[in-house]
Amino acid sequence: MIRCGDIAKGTCLLQKGQPYIVVEREFVNPGKGGAFARVKMKSIKDGTVLSQTIPTQMEVEDATVDVHTCQYQYADLDNYHFMDNDTFDQYEVPIGDMEDKKYYLKEANVYEITIWESKVIDIKIPYKVVFIVAESENYVKGDTVSGATKPIVTETGLTVRVPLFIKQGEKILVNTETNEYVERVND
Repeated sequence: MIRCGDIAKGTCLLQKGQPYIVVEREFVNPGKGGAFARVKMKSIKDGTVLSQTIPTQMEVEDATVDVHTCQYQYADLDNYHFMDNDTFDQYEVPIGDMEDKKYYLKEANVYEITIWESKVIDIKIPYKVVFIVAESENYVKGDTVSGATKPIVTETGLTVRVPLFIKQGEKILVNTETNEYVERVND
């Protein structure tokens, strides 16, 4: 059992005997009454979304999961391929189950994967990731408007809006939760 106040994004909960992964959570502390959390969960088995409002003092049943640190190897037409760094076990994750992660997976990078009943249910993406700008249009000097941005494409295919001074081949730091540019990275 886990207290509602301890629920975080990525937490696995059991609801109606099925595993759900928390995709959004918002804590609310109204002026009157007790605090509560609005939790949005996605079913691991069929992808259905469930929203609940839970008082923070209430306990909910959490799913027992294993977390492994794995290196991302490659993707083929059907699966992402990972290797456990300690045991060298190989894991295949169907792309259809986690299509939203494809832009954040970079070969040879290390990720935490969550396993429930011998099935990979989540790939934990870091909060911020460094990308190389693969495609970028150059701007003309004098086109600068305060806060002006342009779209670029990273080496993984992710499209991000960045300031006009960012050029092709440069490294940028991106917030993976919002897909927003954070800063230019200098080595």
